[in-house]
Amino acid sequence: MVSFDLRGRTALVTGANVGIGQAIAIALAEAGADIVAASSSMSKTGAETLRAVEAHGRSFTGHDVDFSDPDAVRGFADRLVAEGPAIDTLVNNAGAIHREPALTHSQEQWQRILDIDLTSQFVLTQVLGGAMVGRGFGRIVSIASMRVFQGGEGVLGYTASKAGLAGITRSFANEWSRHNVTANAVAPGYVATENTRVLQEDQAAYQRIMDRIPIGRWATPEDIAGAVVFLVGPAADYITGVTLPVDGGWLVR
Repeated sequence: MVSFDLRGRTALVTGANVGIGQAIAIALAEAGADIVAASSSMSKTGAETLRAVEAHGRSFTGHDVDFSDPDAVRGFADRLVAEGPAIDTLVNNAGAIHREPALTHSQEQWQRILDIDLTSQFVLTQVLGGAMVGRGFGRIVSIASMRVFQGGEGVLGYTASKAGLAGITRSFANEWSRHNVTANAVAPGYVATENTRVLQEDQAAYQRIMDRIPIGRWATPEDIAGAVVFLVGPAADYITGVTLPVDGGWLVR
């Protein structure tokens, strides 16, 4: 369907070597986009994503980028703008989580999570989004969390960074939408990935989560990817500044 046709687009997906980011990169390629991927371990673990993208007839370029170092992220973004390819679709998915009670959450871990999950996303969006504004077109989607709406327990730095990511998404939308550059976010619920393995393996916690999800299952990475394809495609041309929950109904229970 033309409303979801991404042919002619070049998308940068961060954290694209596994999990949600990998599913997003593959889904965007299936819709017609060429993929540029960035991850701290892309050269070691990104081959599966490369093969899947190329199986859809799209090009794939991978980059190792340390998202715990915002200066390195800025250097990467500056090189992309200078050398190409021109990025017209940005998916900010790279992220980390640290599980520790608020009472003992160290400042070191707080800063690390904010650097990865928020500051580096701001830097990348500022540089690449600025180029999109100059060209008069761009689509930006950031992967937030349902912690934007709920605090949760034991994930203080993660919650703060994801709430901040939703906030700057609204600010980018306010400033850039008049230039045909939209900015939105997706807030996943519980997704079956390596990041949530500790919860999946805790039978009591797993069951408590299941009992609250009206759809009756955890999300797959592909569930999140579908929302991203929608938000960056022509069907969502009049949507900006939104944080879209993709949570199986968790927030309405």
